[in-house]
Amino acid sequence: MRLLLAPALLAATTVAAQPVRKAVVAPSDPTRVATNVAVRRALDTLKATNAWTLAQQVSVCEIPAPPFKEATRGAEVQRRFQALGLKHVRVDAEGNVIGERPGTGPGPTVVLSGHLDTVFPEGTDVKVKRDSTAGGLRLTAPGIADDCRGLAVVLSVARALEAAKVATTGRILFVATVGEEGPGNLRGVRRIFGGPMRDSIDYFISVDGAGQSVTSRAVGSARYKVTFTGPGGHSYGAFGMPNPAHAMGRAIARVADIQVPTSPKATFNVGIVSGGQTVNSIPAEVSMEVDLRSESPTELSRLDRLLHAAVDSAVMAEKARYPRSTMPLAAKFTEIGIRPAAAQTDSAPIVRTALAAGRALGFSPRSAASSTDANIAMSLGLPAITLDGGGREQGSHSLSEYYEDTDRGWLGPQWAMLVTLALAGVR
Repeated sequence: MRLLLAPALLAATTVAAQPVRKAVVAPSDPTRVATNVAVRRALDTLKATNAWTLAQQVSVCEIPAPPFKEATRGAEVQRRFQALGLKHVRVDAEGNVIGERPGTGPGPTVVLSGHLDTVFPEGTDVKVKRDSTAGGLRLTAPGIADDCRGLAVVLSVARALEAAKVATTGRILFVATVGEEGPGNLRGVRRIFGGPMRDSIDYFISVDGAGQSVTSRAVGSARYKVTFTGPGGHSYGAFGMPNPAHAMGRAIARVADIQVPTSPKATFNVGIVSGGQTVNSIPAEVSMEVDLRSESPTELSRLDRLLHAAVDSAVMAEKARYPRSTMPLAAKFTEIGIRPAAAQTDSAPIVRTALAAGRALGFSPRSAASSTDANIAMSLGLPAITLDGGGREQGSHSLSEYYEDTDRGWLGPQWAMLVTLALAGVR
């Protein structure tokens, strides 16, 4: 079936309509929050117990969490949430692990989250290898940065707040989500914002990967498997009929010729092609998997239309190549995943708070655009960001992925905590 996605549909796919939001107290100045005696104690705790944070990162990473099979890792995070003293710890119907730190009075509800899943298939060796000779402690394993680092930050923040007895006005929800990576299509946060919890959440923060950047803009994506079909036949004896593989080739060439702007950035990619039986057979079925991306809903919708037009044109051109043939040729789109795009300016209070918190800790974070769990919240108009977890990483989504803590890796957990407290309010 031909599917054209208007911008509004891209933003709303499988997520309930935007709720009417209550007025929220403006975030506090992070520099002032950091002078609070209990907060200072918690910040110092995160630095002093950096080895504990790294131990969490390693031990969580060594529990496999392939797509749609995050339950074992989730059960362990649930156990750790309980051990850290979080309240009402539970696993929802989708598999998200949720724990609460109640506030002392009426105030905003802030979510601090990391994601459980990795991109790696079942059976991948996730044993962490250590190398302390590369200018800092280097940890190498699939998923060690994306997103075992995020989970470790969430755990360490919960632990430090409890140890320092920090009292917040608002409630903090600590969450480990499922399905953030490609095939999961953000199913964990879709569940959160598609159910009754959505009306109580005022701010959403995810911690994903390493570094010192804040994702303030959501890169949306539209992913399809496009299948070209015909009756097939012998490459010599049946020659003269439309060929699904040739039609796909024409479509790929047309996609490759699409012109995209650099601002707002938009991209396209044919990442997988498959099908056919033998070299001397006209294939009965071939397919290509296509990824379209942009932080602009309008541009993403335009790319979607151009992709469909390219496929339609390719099918017609292949049929026209053999005007005497009566053999059928068709193309079918199957949606792999739709992630909404959303633009949030750096003047938004939550973004300003994140940038100010970094400066208060002695570094200058930059804002960026990416595709993360925060996409869903942003698309609903909810103040949302994704923070890097400190340190540095390389080789994300590869078997050689590594996280290096550097000499100030503890700044990642400190940053996440200070932003969370500035949003939740401190007594």
